[in-house]
Amino acid sequence: MNDLSKACLDEAKNSMQSALNFLEKELSKIRAGKANPGMLDGVKVDYYGTMTEISQVANINTPDARSIVIQPWEKTLVGAINKAILDANLGFTPRHEGDLLRIIIPPLTEERRKELCKAAKTEIENSKVNIRNARRNVMDKVKKLKDKAVPEDEVKLVEKELQDITDKHIAECDKIYTAKEKEIMSI
Repeated sequence: MNDLSKACLDEAKNSMQSALNFLEKELSKIRAGKANPGMLDGVKVDYYGTMTEISQVANINTPDARSIVIQPWEKTLVGAINKAILDANLGFTPRHEGDLLRIIIPPLTEERRKELCKAAKTEIENSKVNIRNARRNVMDKVKKLKDKAVPEDEVKLVEKELQDITDKHIAECDKIYTAKEKEIMSI
């Protein structure tokens, strides 16, 4: 296999692995009944006119499996952080305790668990689409290899290997979903 073929396969592997990494990051935001600082990822607070992630302006801890404690570095931010969390509509309400906020994670109902599984499934499907798009983009490059004097049987070999890589990453998505669904549905 020549360098062009290997470069195409490496590009496909990198793109597909990036899709899996993004998927795992997104799934970590979907709560499964226990407290996780990642649940607040993406929640931004107005910090002197700039929208800033909460993790950039406060310490976020999980003292136990059912609560998250947010301690802002500046006491004046407690109200702004509280408002940002409420506006994010995450399904829980922070409670003021002096110069910090405490979030008690309520137990999940069966209906809420099913909604979370549906949200996880949506993320999985988006990831599969990204993997297939990466395959399509690389496949277009592989087809152009024929113009660059690469033997046709090598192009066929690269296409087959590309499909094998795609299938492996799609199977990994399904495996990740199965684990997340089990995590969400377990009480």
